[in-house]
Amino acid sequence: MRIKIRTSKWAIWARRFGSLAVPLVVIPVLMHRERLMDAAAFQIVALFAAATAALAVLAALVALVRLWYSGDQGWSRAIFGFLLGIICLAPFAWYGVLALRHQPVTDIATVSRSELPLIFDADTARMPPPSLLTAEEQGRLYPNATTRAYPLDVIQLFALVDRMVRNNGWDVRLRTEPLDFSEEGRINARIVTIPGWREEAVLRVRPVRGGAQVDMRSASIGAVHDFGSNGGRISDFMVALDSEVTAFLRDNPTTNEPPPQDTTSPEVETGQNL
Repeated sequence: MRIKIRTSKWAIWARRFGSLAVPLVVIPVLMHRERLMDAAAFQIVALFAAATAALAVLAALVALVRLWYSGDQGWSRAIFGFLLGIICLAPFAWYGVLALRHQPVTDIATVSRSELPLIFDADTARMPPPSLLTAEEQGRLYPNATTRAYPLDVIQLFALVDRMVRNNGWDVRLRTEPLDFSEEGRINARIVTIPGWREEAVLRVRPVRGGAQVDMRSASIGAVHDFGSNGGRISDFMVALDSEVTAFLRDNPTTNEPPPQDTTSPEVETGQNL
């Protein structure tokens, strides 16, 4: 007599849900990055992808328990669906942790935002109002996101800032270089995060007494939460700039010293006309 071993339906559905979750996670991210999907549609699809991945994990767990007691087939299907579901849920878990760690902020600046205007694209005119921190909250959460002043002239400092922006791979959309020591420089750059959210960084270098100073703003475009990226970006940039300026001054110790004065007195005529 031939004994027929059944294949667990829970295992079959676990693999189906897991296989469906992968394209639901990957394809919308690619479309969002290439601006083929707007923010509202992306959020809806992302929630559907998370639900599908969760169903894959749930179905796989039920299948594994039932397989343990029933002896049916489907172990490989259940394990495969479980792994796919966990992999697809990982980015949601990561951003969930970030959302718990950081307040829902979308705009951070070292000075008044009116001094560092953004150049958003025209299709972002319907952006939600920015979520802001008070000065006390920003100082507590991002103590390094502050104005920096250095004993360099504005041209030297702008060159360092410009090089750092390009080394970071940011997409420079507007660049105003100071042509003399009394002008200020400005850079507007666009950054695309891994899920495809766009953020804009604005840097201003202007002359001050004894040198030049740098201010920075970083803001999210169309998002309701930056997961700490804007404050972290300014903090990281300013700390890196401190190191760059320190290295520059170490390698050029006389960069801002005044030129030596000519102390030789003009030759005095000793002869007299009679």
